[in-house]
Amino acid sequence: MRIMGLDYGSKTVGVAISDALLVTAQGIEIITRKSPSKLRQTCARIEELAQKYDVERIVLGFPKNMNNTEGARCEKTLEFQEMLIRRTGLEVVLWDERLTTVAAERTMAEAGIRGQDKKKHVDRIAAVFILQGYLDSLAGQDS
Repeated sequence: MRIMGLDYGSKTVGVAISDALLVTAQGIEIITRKSPSKLRQTCARIEELAQKYDVERIVLGFPKNMNNTEGARCEKTLEFQEMLIRRTGLEVVLWDERLTTVAAERTMAEAGIRGQDKKKHVDRIAAVFILQGYLDSLAGQDS
């Protein structure tokens, strides 16, 4: 069994996959779409990846505001969650993603990734942080 992590944005979706032991998350892809409202191909690609990696659950980043309120992005994320459930038949867990993009950008800066290269990687790395946070919480439950 594996778990997929998603960082859902207005133009892209970063994708990460856990290892089979549910210990680590690896970024695998960034799905880009031409229009924010065009989600059919995005959902189809996520479904393909879920089948390829034998995914049993999806963790979807939930972009709450820093004061813990839910804004317009949360509403769109909830709609996307429903689409994914209908399309894949999998459980889709929401995971607080506050500061994951900040952490991803800091990681890239430390690795020397700058400028245009950052845009190519930030969503995938943010998906890794989302999924890794979730995996770490699962490991904490076993203790």
